[in-house]
Amino acid sequence: MKKLLIKVDIDTYRGTREGLKPLCDIFEKHGMPALFLFSFGPDNTGKALSRVFQRGFVKKCLRSNVAGNYGLKTLMYGTLLPAPIIYKKCRKEMLEVKKRGFACGIHSWNHFDWQTKLCKRGYDWTKHEFEKAFAAYENIFGESARCCGAAGWQVSFESLRVQDEHSMLFASDARGYAPFFPMIEERRFKTLQIPSTLPTLDEILGTTSAESAISSYLKSIERQKNGLSVMTCHAELEGMAYLSWLDKFLKAAKSAGVEFDSFENIAQTLLEKPNEVAFKEIKMAPFKGRSGLLAVEQ
Repeated sequence: MKKLLIKVDIDTYRGTREGLKPLCDIFEKHGMPALFLFSFGPDNTGKALSRVFQRGFVKKCLRSNVAGNYGLKTLMYGTLLPAPIIYKKCRKEMLEVKKRGFACGIHSWNHFDWQTKLCKRGYDWTKHEFEKAFAAYENIFGESARCCGAAGWQVSFESLRVQDEHSMLFASDARGYAPFFPMIEERRFKTLQIPSTLPTLDEILGTTSAESAISSYLKSIERQKNGLSVMTCHAELEGMAYLSWLDKFLKAAKSAGVEFDSFENIAQTLLEKPNEVAFKEIKMAPFKGRSGLLAVEQ
């Protein structure tokens, strides 16, 4: 049986405000128990334009139509416009996701800072950033977060250490092939990683049509050796401009016999027999369709 998990990374104020309800509607329609990972703090998307000289950044933006999909106003937050504090303005939208039965977790406090500064900062900065997101999650949902997925797939020795200290049930920080326990420089960590195995839609747009992407995803799911595929969607993309595409994809996946499952169910099943889960090294490495370095399962 081929299984599919979907997590939704929510990066921006606009994505939180406008993309969540449509995604919940589509996931309910198809019986997909998706995981929603929230950015809680300031939306500094406009500052991301400072990465213009990073190799591959401009090409990726043009290919995936960042300006059209994110909106001009979002691209000015944190520079020409004040950065809105997302969780303070979108409490209702976040709570609604939980009320509708979907699992929720932490993506970031400040998406821009995590994506651009994590690997340059030490333990104290990393712990402080994570704990701001952790506190915001508790403020919104009235309970502790049990899972997370790093903004921009950015991981460090310190971030894995902080996850362990907060007793996360699982994390989905990396790109890879199968669930694993992470290692960095021979240091072993205890928080289960469930990596994204499929490319994101914005990584393949421009190299293939949206319609062709559906068959490409289905072929990748069919080829997955361990039967478990993990897809990352974005509230700003599949939740808005590509919502109808997501609807068609989920319909096609069901027709192909793909079973939809939840991250929590997979994590709990694997953690019942932790000795059967391999330790794998995480390295920051180039990744096709992305600028900069990403956490990749070795």
